Amino acid sequence: MKNSKFLKKIRFAVSSGGKEPFSVRHPFAFFLASRISTMILMMFLLGLLVFGLMALTPGDAVDDYAAKLSFSQGGQAGTDNVLTEKQIEDLKDEFHLNDNFFVRYMKWLGDVILRRDLGRKITTGESVAELLGPAMRFSVTFNIIALFVVTILSFVIGIYFSSKAGSRIDGYATTGALILHSFPGLFMLILIQFIGFKTGIFPSKAIPDYTFSERGFLYIFDYLHHISGPLFAAFLLGVGGTMRMIRSTMLDQLNKPYTRLLRARGVSQKRIVFSHAFRNTLNPYVTSSANLFADLFSGSLLMEIIFSYPGVGNLTFEAVKQEDYNIVMANLMFISFLVMLGMIVSDIVLALIDPRIRYGKE
Repeated sequence: MKNSKFLKKIRFAVSSGGKEPFSVRHPFAFFLASRISTMILMMFLLGLLVFGLMALTPGDAVDDYAAKLSFSQGGQAGTDNVLTEKQIEDLKDEFHLNDNFFVRYMKWLGDVILRRDLGRKITTGESVAELLGPAMRFSVTFNIIALFVVTILSFVIGIYFSSKAGSRIDGYATTGALILHSFPGLFMLILIQFIGFKTGIFPSKAIPDYTFSERGFLYIFDYLHHISGPLFAAFLLGVGGTMRMIRSTMLDQLNKPYTRLLRARGVSQKRIVFSHAFRNTLNPYVTSSANLFADLFSGSLLMEIIFSYPGVGNLTFEAVKQEDYNIVMANLMFISFLVMLGMIVSDIVLALIDPRIRYGKE
């Protein structure tokens, strides 16, 4: 077997002039470049799909804006605030709404790549970048806090119940985790908001009514209090699957031959758990952490709508209702970029914590 592999390497070296390709000399760099290329292609196809779907919807943002103006003025054609047919057509030409969806998409992509311009909100003319910036900060802040809370508590609970395997309390915990894992996220958020409204434990709105500049560091504590309800919902929705995975992985590690050998040598159970089994438990969690982040982010989009949180989900929801493709595209691309970046980062972290992994090597 070893001789056949050695002969293959000799034949390859002779046929290629003795120079190995980049993928062999730098396997991890080649892996990273391929993942980034795949991410760019997927984002391009996703943007094209979104433009195509929005082109199938009846009307557009200008028609919707003109209809709202006409309705607010009682449909009086002589009113100054009501757009004429020529003004409507001029606005459509300005935003390229009369063009084919593929042409519009390529123009939008060219503006983003060449001019770093995300466009303007069709109804008000506001810069999409200025609208997206604060929403991005709110969404990323909440999801990082949620990921941190779910990760820490899931590991604590999972490791604890792995030591109680087979007991009655372990059976209750695994059953509860299975129920939480299969519980619909929308119902959970509505239930948390209802409980907060009835009891006053959680604020019904997930954001203070003032800014950081007005109250200083007191804003941070008030912000954490306002997001306590959605954060509790994110924990309940995320802890079920994560805790079960950590528990089962820890039990598998504790039953492997190397842990039995460590026990025979007199190593304490505490050291076996935290110095040996715990590190190997990190591998499957890091692999699935990108999916966990994506689940938390998609759940936070619903949270932002239900709890009036000024994040990307709330902004996208309003943009979809107004058929404003500039805001919809910017928000969806941002969310997709975060999810795909999380997958790449999880692969990098997995390679760093596990020295056995060598991408592209036998």
